[in-house]
Amino acid sequence: MITVHINGAARQLSGSCSLAALIAELGYTGKRIATERNGDIVPRSQYAETTLSDGDKLEIVVAVGGG
Repeated sequence: MITVHINGAARQLSGSCSLAALIAELGYTGKRIATERNGDIVPRSQYAETTLSDGDKLEIVVAVGGG
């Protein structure tokens, strides 16, 4: 088990997984999001190859349209 912090809240994961897998689990697949891991922006093209580790701090921002 590893613990990551998503937008300040701790979340337990069954083991190391990719950022892409976490985004799918959270229901953000196909949505316009921006993701930061430990203070660094993660480009969408690197989500699948970005492996999460115990203690990682993630900020995930969902773009909301409207006028």
